[in-house]
Amino acid sequence: MDVHVTLDGQRDLSGQIYRQLRTAIHEGLLRPGDPLPPTRELGRDLAVARNTVGAAYERLVAEGYVVSKVGSGTYVRMTGLPTREAAADADTTGSGLRPRALWAGLSPWAGPETTGATTAAHDFRVGLPDARLFPYHALRPLIARELRLSAAGAVGYGDPVGHAGLRAALARHLGLSRAVRTGPDDVLVTTGTQQALDLVGRVLLEPGDRVAVEEPGYPPARLPFLAQGAEVTGVPVDAEGLLVDAIPPDTRAVYVTPAHQFPLGMPMSLQRRTALLRWARRHGAAVIEDDYDSEFRFGGRPVETLQSLDRHGHVIYVGSFSKVMLPSLRVGFLVAPAPLREALRTAKYAADWHTAVPTQAALARFVDDGLLARHIRRMRHTYTTRHQAITRALTGHFADLTELVPSAAGLHVTAFTRGHLADPEALAERARRARASGVEVHTLAEVAANRSARPGFVFGYGAIGAADIEPGLHRLLGPRGKSPWI
Repeated sequence: MDVHVTLDGQRDLSGQIYRQLRTAIHEGLLRPGDPLPPTRELGRDLAVARNTVGAAYERLVAEGYVVSKVGSGTYVRMTGLPTREAAADADTTGSGLRPRALWAGLSPWAGPETTGATTAAHDFRVGLPDARLFPYHALRPLIARELRLSAAGAVGYGDPVGHAGLRAALARHLGLSRAVRTGPDDVLVTTGTQQALDLVGRVLLEPGDRVAVEEPGYPPARLPFLAQGAEVTGVPVDAEGLLVDAIPPDTRAVYVTPAHQFPLGMPMSLQRRTALLRWARRHGAAVIEDDYDSEFRFGGRPVETLQSLDRHGHVIYVGSFSKVMLPSLRVGFLVAPAPLREALRTAKYAADWHTAVPTQAALARFVDDGLLARHIRRMRHTYTTRHQAITRALTGHFADLTELVPSAAGLHVTAFTRGHLADPEALAERARRARASGVEVHTLAEVAANRSARPGFVFGYGAIGAADIEPGLHRLLGPRGKSPWI
């Protein structure tokens, strides 16, 4: 393991090495069991005699910090390390550096997608696919192959717009599965949907420009635009989706989830979609279409994308592999009109140059070999069963406490609450107690940007088995509306 040691002058060189290694052990930079560099190697790196390093090591051994094993090396002790001395850590609270004022009111979303693994028996969190059913055995050799190519020097820095094979595969996949009118040149690969929104904001918006979002809506979508100094305005939704007539006339961009409105779940009607496109053309505005989980449809006719209806180049289509594959892959994409392509390419380069090339290349093979389509078909069947189970329970056993918002797609449903659970405080308390009893669930207020939204629960069914759904709802809501806690 490389250890950074800095020597000052020529006095007490052994002592300087000793103190810096001791500090590294105290601060946990060198952990129990970690090897120290061989004395000859560290001496060569520091341009000092091997015996100088050896004297420092002997002092560490004598004081109980490390152990020396003949023929093996010197290692940090596994147990019984001396008590840490008072640290003279730097205190930077007095720094004169300050973030721009707009960052004072911004923070990452504390919603379900930002939480880690859970041991809850009934996991109704939103936005999570069933990672247990992902075909790791199929993706693993594809990634291993790309890493071998990288090791052989066949792969260097990548194109900011993305791996050519993946862009071509995405264009075919989106054209077949969602009727998106696109070719490889229209596609830009991103590090998830969140970066796609950030890049669009960088390219389109000036500070003070207005962005309209759905209300209630997806909170993380607001953050990139707010961070760029835009004015973000919530626009109400009804049973047909975004109220187009309520969009402020000075709006520069509109962010929508038309296939499966987040978090309520209804699709935007065709009449409302055509009205939105007419509005965008009339005002010279962009429409950012987030098609985040539309691959999973369980009934009714497929909803046409706004992008497929757009004939005048106002729609920017964004998506990711987070729901159809795994959130941890952090691979997304956007499809943009031709006038934006070069600026988006430059913005991507400025942000992070490119998304990981081996991952992109492996995903290209995964798509081209039909593995993604096969996985989606399999998961669509699984999620259909779960969707039916949760819909049946909420409209049956718990109809006196819940009013289900009709939804035929995606990985979650929303149910407004009534009776004693129509009180927001009672609802929040019920969710808190449910988590303590093994039911992970979030209220509508917790996952929606509009905190004054009508009281309700948002039930994700991507990470919970069908057999666990009704028992989880009983634990949360109680038999026939009789709460186990009230």
